[in-house]
Amino acid sequence: MKRHKLRQYSLICFILVHWCTGALVLPSYAMDLDNIKVDILEGDYQSAISEGEKIMADTQYSPDLDELYYLLGISYLKQGNYLRASDIFEIIIKEFKNSRFKQEAEIGLGDSYFLMGEYAKAEGFYKDFLGSGYAGSFKPQALYKTALCAVKLGKTDEAKEYLEKLNREYPSNIDTAVDKDLSGTGGRLYYAVQVGAFSNPENAGGLLGELTRRGYPAYIEETGSTGGGISYRVRVGRAALRQEAETVEQALSLDGYPAKIVSSEK
Repeated sequence: MKRHKLRQYSLICFILVHWCTGALVLPSYAMDLDNIKVDILEGDYQSAISEGEKIMADTQYSPDLDELYYLLGISYLKQGNYLRASDIFEIIIKEFKNSRFKQEAEIGLGDSYFLMGEYAKAEGFYKDFLGSGYAGSFKPQALYKTALCAVKLGKTDEAKEYLEKLNREYPSNIDTAVDKDLSGTGGRLYYAVQVGAFSNPENAGGLLGELTRRGYPAYIEETGSTGGGISYRVRVGRAALRQEAETVEQALSLDGYPAKIVSSEK
């Protein structure tokens, strides 16, 4: 990690010196990260890490460097190397101030400490995230995980407050459904990632074909709508664990699809 930081520091100094003298025209090298994304989708985190570290070693500058760090971070997190994951997420937060993966990295950092059993520290990260004012679409996830930390720390009343806030503000959120299921009021859930919903079956079929060609295990679910018509929902995967669905969601999002996790009963 020190080697990477030293390399980045040296590169910044090199750029500043040559830029000021007018001697540098900085090229933009985009990295090919598709293989890493496929490895993550398939759950082969070691291959994703090996490929990512190799690209990093061979790369001096790229506008996609923060994305590479993020992919490595989630790979280490899924592999169970939580300390390494936390180091990488911290690099994104501290060294890539305007990264589009900053929010994901902040949540990932909290997850790393939660999985290491450092619940008080994880709770601090989640609460800071919620208090930042830009939690956005990650707010439901942060609320739920803050509640989990409170449970682990024996703060039952506080956990209840966060879950009530989650239920009140996001009644259809997947974490709310999971909470109901754990309390014994729901059925057996599985998690899928929804990519689109259409009234026209041809449009749904077009998206299905595109996803299938890209290697995603996609399918269509037909659901009756309140107006009496049929909705064709294009979904990917049927996972027993939320973490598995999160991996698919992340891969789809990185590929530019409007992915969201949904729950269904078996």
